[in-house]
Amino acid sequence: MKGNEVLAEAAMRAGCRFFFGYPITPQTELAAYMAKKLPTIGGTFLQAESEIAAINMVYGAAAAGARVMTSSSSPGVSLKGEGVSYMAGADCPGVIVNVQRGGPGLGGIQPSQSDYFQATRALGHGDFYMPVFAPSTVQEMADLIYDAFDLADEYRTPTMILADGMIGQMMEPVLLPPERDLSTLPAKPWATSGSRMERKHNVINSLYLSPNKLEDTNYERFERYEQIKEKHQRQELMSCDDAQIVVVAFGAASRIARTAVRDARKKGIKAGLLRPITLWPFPTKAIDELCDGGASSFLSVELNMGQMVQDVRLAVNGRASVDFYGRTGGVLPTPEEVLQAIEKVAAGEPVVQSAEPGAVGSLLPHPKHRKSSYERGE
Repeated sequence: MKGNEVLAEAAMRAGCRFFFGYPITPQTELAAYMAKKLPTIGGTFLQAESEIAAINMVYGAAAAGARVMTSSSSPGVSLKGEGVSYMAGADCPGVIVNVQRGGPGLGGIQPSQSDYFQATRALGHGDFYMPVFAPSTVQEMADLIYDAFDLADEYRTPTMILADGMIGQMMEPVLLPPERDLSTLPAKPWATSGSRMERKHNVINSLYLSPNKLEDTNYERFERYEQIKEKHQRQELMSCDDAQIVVVAFGAASRIARTAVRDARKKGIKAGLLRPITLWPFPTKAIDELCDGGASSFLSVELNMGQMVQDVRLAVNGRASVDFYGRTGGVLPTPEEVLQAIEKVAAGEPVVQSAEPGAVGSLLPHPKHRKSSYERGE
């Protein structure tokens, strides 16, 4: 099955009965699949008039206790940010899917990982985080959607599947999860599902006029975040038992990095791969163990100009060197390019060259330092 369609099918099997969205490449197949099948199982599909309307419909359905999902791609997810913040502020669970494309702005429709900051630094205003899952295969598209719904309900938080155009559009064999018995879904006594005059009315709101009450609420919410960080860090390790150089990559980039690590091993370089499955919480415990186990270098490989590398540096905390290699704009690096970056790390050479001699902190992974249209005066 195609990755986007698997997300839709698995969500329905996980108990999702409400979907609100708006078409945008490269995730439109997800919405189209939902539009066709969701009404046949007693669910509700609605193509909203905008992404802003869609996320507020998600907010309403979540407040009423439904399992609900929306999906979009990068610029569309930006429009949903306010509604996601409202959901976080009202402690409403729901799943947001982002099948990323290049940016900023309208950018392009090719795969990218340039929304990492947006997803992991809180999608919207205010003090909050949300769990973020990063599938690297079509099978994980199916598996992680289950986890996203369950985690959302357990901690009353929005969650995100951060995929990309490559995984969304590709087709692979997949073992679909079983249908969830809706009667076994967790009870939601807080939901605005109708009191029938048998209990106190529930109110869903994110407005706190008392600053002390808002502070107390934020503290309580962050206690839940600490529980998520303690219990739900997830990653995959490959060839890391004796690795001196650890490549860190997620999603589509990890598939390319996996081949490069194998090729590095064939050349006698002790390389390994750490693939974060949860981007938030970031797998800091795994990095701690790798540093304690003798890893001396980390290489973050991403489809952007360098975002996850900041979390790698924070987790490493000076105990090893951290380098970055990436391509952007929808361009995918080849395994050979990543292997060359690994070889440079092994040789103690800089992986990327800065724009100007002596420049500090510049990250320009482009293999050819062409002049931009701006520099050409176009």
